Amino acid sequence: MRAIVLHGVKDLKFHSDYPEPQLQSPTDVKIKVDYCGICGSDLHEYLDGPIFFKNKRNEISNKENIQCMGHEMCGEIVELGAKANPEYKIGQKVVVAPTGTCLDRPRFPDAPNANKQPCNACSEGSYNACDYIGFTGLGFEDGGFGDYCVVGDNHIVPYPSSVIPVDVAALIEPLAVAWHAVRVAKLKEGESALVLGAGPIGLVMILALKAHKAGNIVVSEPAAGRRQLAESFGVQTFDPTNYKSTDQAVTALKKLTNDGFGFHHSFDCSGIPISFEVSLKALRTTGVATNVAIWPEKPVDYFPMEITLHERTINGSMCHTREDFVNVVKAFEAKLVDIDQVRTLITGIVPVEEGIEKGFNELINHKEKHIKILVSPRHAN
Repeated sequence: MRAIVLHGVKDLKFHSDYPEPQLQSPTDVKIKVDYCGICGSDLHEYLDGPIFFKNKRNEISNKENIQCMGHEMCGEIVELGAKANPEYKIGQKVVVAPTGTCLDRPRFPDAPNANKQPCNACSEGSYNACDYIGFTGLGFEDGGFGDYCVVGDNHIVPYPSSVIPVDVAALIEPLAVAWHAVRVAKLKEGESALVLGAGPIGLVMILALKAHKAGNIVVSEPAAGRRQLAESFGVQTFDPTNYKSTDQAVTALKKLTNDGFGFHHSFDCSGIPISFEVSLKALRTTGVATNVAIWPEKPVDYFPMEITLHERTINGSMCHTREDFVNVVKAFEAKLVDIDQVRTLITGIVPVEEGIEKGFNELINHKEKHIKILVSPRHAN
């Protein structure tokens, strides 16, 4: 099949004859891919890895680390294993929850670690924080930048294509990331929220917050184009470059809240030291800072009394669970998420043959022009 395959750091190749994945477990499902979005994680793996490809073979699947990439995918079921969930049917439109965890070990009975006990996270139901986490298309098994993909039936989430357009369905995965962050933060209706960064995750965070009926939402973003897009979603924006110091910026941000005391919640979608600092300092007493960004392995300055004096809380939010995908689909059905606003995030659709040059390289070299580029074996602009 056609596929975009990572061979190593800065070594991404298009294959016209990559092996087509086949059902291996009786609970497997084979999907014909419609669209698959290029994620920041894909770019980081390509440019700065290995991150999810550190070992020659995956701890759980035992798959080699030369893989077809892509995890933000939607497609159509074309084959079902003998013991796959009977609710799933050939021709059904689905999205994929791509996390590979200890719960997937039964799919790979021949792997050396097949009988290994689940890690702490998986044994307690928090499998999205698995000690050995990988993703379909990111270290775990072949992903969605190809004609076909095979996953376990517990990773499938059907969606109604009569409600959610097929191209928009590819953004259910990043929306699930934001949905999970709001859930982890325990945001209540009407509470204020500060979003730090208006990249792809920051923008879908706005949509998730609106769907949860957050109150005053402010987005801090230095790039004018991304502030403009955030404003089109009906939120207030803030340019941090107008201020000489972090404290000045924090003071100005607090003035944007209804009572001037600060935000109930902050969501760091940038992952840089200054956004971490602002995410704490801009909170009101008992506010909650939730880190959504994936950070490099570097420390930041942290002053514990910023938390203690005001009884603030720092949360981490790790990717998503299948429940988040289900709830995002329900939110579309209930018209809590605006399809047209989601579609504005799609800034390009390219055929799989051109996915490296017009997808990856375009995002790397012209980041300011794009939010989300979709790769498709079946559709293109």
